[in-house]
Amino acid sequence: MHTNFLSLTTELLVGFFALLVLTKLLGKNQITQLTPFDFISALVLGELVGNAIYDKEIGLHYVLYAIVFWGTLIYFIEMITQKFRGSRAWLEGTPSLVISKGKIQYEELKKNKLDLNQLQHLLREKDVFSIREVQYGILETNGSVSVLKKQPFDTPINKDLNIPAKSVTLPILLILDGELIPESLGLLNQNEEWLTKELLNRGIPGVNAVLYAEWLDGKGFEIQTYERKKGKN
Repeated sequence: MHTNFLSLTTELLVGFFALLVLTKLLGKNQITQLTPFDFISALVLGELVGNAIYDKEIGLHYVLYAIVFWGTLIYFIEMITQKFRGSRAWLEGTPSLVISKGKIQYEELKKNKLDLNQLQHLLREKDVFSIREVQYGILETNGSVSVLKKQPFDTPINKDLNIPAKSVTLPILLILDGELIPESLGLLNQNEEWLTKELLNRGIPGVNAVLYAEWLDGKGFEIQTYERKKGKN
């Protein structure tokens, strides 16, 4: 009995870390740009690993082989699409124009097996609740819809409103879950003593009392403690 548990634990650990390494090697596009092919690949890989782990007749080496072989196939496909542009349409698919100049392209919907209810759902995810707002709609290869709204419904930008240009900077995260992020202090050319003093000035006893704290140039601190009190600049 103990031997079986030890064997299963070992296979689960190996399978877990092998999948983790494979995910890192394949890159972020497996999640952020999930195509139908990627989705099916992930399902098949999970099924292969699951069967290999729980089938008593299949050893640890089969788990590794399944992961490495299937991962190699996916990696090989990714390399082909990167090096040969002509292969992308066949292996990854191409975007489809499902709304053109405000008109629904019914034939494109049929070609992509997409009905009007599904199209409406995808549009609502883009905060579009009426077809009349859309000038162009593109069905992407990952199943989402990109929308270009008609001019009366489009959101004005700063240039349209003649708002003067300002520099844009990223906030610097200083404390997360009660733990200091030392490298962030280096970006501000400050030390922990400075941060502790700033917290004390706001009635906060120390880093451990802070749930979240960030610094934004020109705006100062945003501090939230575990009591959900906000610090003020």
